[in-house]
Amino acid sequence: MSINELFKALSDENRRKILDLLRFGDMTAGDIAKHFDISKPGISQHLSVLKNANLVYAFKKGQYVYYSLNSTVFQEVMKWIIQFNSKGEK
Repeated sequence: MSINELFKALSDENRRKILDLLRFGDMTAGDIAKHFDISKPGISQHLSVLKNANLVYAFKKGQYVYYSLNSTVFQEVMKWIIQFNSKGEK
């Protein structure tokens, strides 16, 4: 994952809303689409960007693909951000 891909993924309001929905548990693309006023292919594109940035996992369960948060990436980002707060402190 590059930091540029990560921030590109987070720069879109719809993708941030998808991440917010996934905080409450795994969802299919169809479940996610119910919360938006955009097409299912549009949701799929947003999910693809989130997957490329490693912000979500996709896994198949039966005939459905479920999406879940990759909290490890968020932890890495927080470590990166915190370093700026502690710069100069020794």
